[in-house]
Amino acid sequence: MSSTVSATAAAPARRAVFPFTAIVGQEEMKLALLLNVIDPKVGGVMIMGDRGTGKSTTIRALADLLPEIEVVQDDPFNSHPTDPDLMSDAVRQQLARGETLPTVPKKVQMVDLPLGATEDRVCGTIDIEKALAEGIKAFEPGLLAKANRGILYVDEVNLLDDHLVDVLLDSAASGWNTVEREGISIRHPARFVLVGSGNPEEGELRPQLLDRFGMHAEIRTVKEPALRVQIVEQRTEFDQNPQTFLSHYQEQQDALQQTLVEAQGRLPQVAIDYELRVKISQVCAELDVDGLRGDIVTNRAAKALTALEGRTEVTIPDIRRVIGLCLRHRLRKDPLESIDSGYKVDKVFTQVFGIVEDEVTANNGAGSYSTPGLR
Repeated sequence: MSSTVSATAAAPARRAVFPFTAIVGQEEMKLALLLNVIDPKVGGVMIMGDRGTGKSTTIRALADLLPEIEVVQDDPFNSHPTDPDLMSDAVRQQLARGETLPTVPKKVQMVDLPLGATEDRVCGTIDIEKALAEGIKAFEPGLLAKANRGILYVDEVNLLDDHLVDVLLDSAASGWNTVEREGISIRHPARFVLVGSGNPEEGELRPQLLDRFGMHAEIRTVKEPALRVQIVEQRTEFDQNPQTFLSHYQEQQDALQQTLVEAQGRLPQVAIDYELRVKISQVCAELDVDGLRGDIVTNRAAKALTALEGRTEVTIPDIRRVIGLCLRHRLRKDPLESIDSGYKVDKVFTQVFGIVEDEVTANNGAGSYSTPGLR
């Protein structure tokens, strides 16, 4: 896998992308993104924070880091050659007829959803005239088709039309996009990691929509002068000579990519003790979280973190590192209050799990990463 990254990073024809392992700070955002890559069923990430804090840079860096995937050649939906859940109907029909499917390697797509996008542009359109005249389903794929098996990034999601946000969240949850018009229905796989970002000053998402995002990461402008200087110097160095800058981080990039691949393979073997699952649900109940999404996402995120760190048994510190990301945006709050910073979640967590603060901090490593190549 690492040779794939080396080859692509060194190729002069491709536009250079700032390396993921070189990004300073914003640990919450980076962790949430990695966990969604390991298990896309976590349900995506909502990133809220100040302007100019590297949201788009980090997400592009993540997409560039991921290993290439095998797709069916000339298929507009990036269909998987063997997994029926990630195949278009046409590819499945070809398989049913016993045809051999030619495949090609492809970089994971990061699709950027423009703010003024229409529903047709997002979901795709059906050519009714052609369908009636020629008797074929003429479908023009949209952005959801392009994003299948990739990452769909929606900047300023809090300014997007609520109906479009609903469509995106429904597709992300079900893994399918269905387009219906004049009695004609077409569906295709749309399994992607949904990442939304926004600035709280420009308006909040409705709680019903916010609840549909698996995780919520808060990012803030770096205040420490030395770190700010480091970020500026890194960016300047990258802009002046991208290939040289990339070569300095290639070993870390390769290590992290391999870690992600191994984590994806390890995930099915990860177990979480029944008592821990009961306590997760107790935390959700005491925080008065509506529905069961909070319970489900916390369990999945804790397993993904355990897989990321090379283990197969979820521990209490694993749960503590993800539970704030999974629950803080689901709490009931005063309309004048901003999204909970995680203090309430952490307070209830320590009460329910009955552990001493110092003990958890010592076991937890103060929330630092132990992933190779990631700092």
